[in-house]
Amino acid sequence: MKKTSLAFAAAVAATCLTAHADPKWTASGWRVLDVPSTRAPAEVRAELEQFKKGPNPWSASYNPLASFKSSRTSAEAQAEYVANREAVAAMNGEDSGAAYLAAAKPAPVSLLAGQPKAAQ
Repeated sequence: MKKTSLAFAAAVAATCLTAHADPKWTASGWRVLDVPSTRAPAEVRAELEQFKKGPNPWSASYNPLASFKSSRTSAEAQAEYVANREAVAAMNGEDSGAAYLAAAKPAPVSLLAGQPKAAQ
């Protein structure tokens, strides 16, 4: 029993040592990858400069809605809500709309899975 355990421990130790024999990290800590780039360095620099010109999405003062313009008025949104009040109440109910969705008629299926749109 002890010989088996000792042999197993030796095998595990040898595996661990060989797994870490080839360093995957440089002195700076960046991982070394042998993946060829699909873009030229000039393209990457140009993209970085374009990003620096725009707003910083990680900034505390970044407001993505600052230039937002709605295409509908408040009255239109309220009228749509009132027209769909039953559906809204059913979806916000205790069962989260399960009974409402089960009672709804399914939409007709015109395209089955695996059926091509245009026969060849």
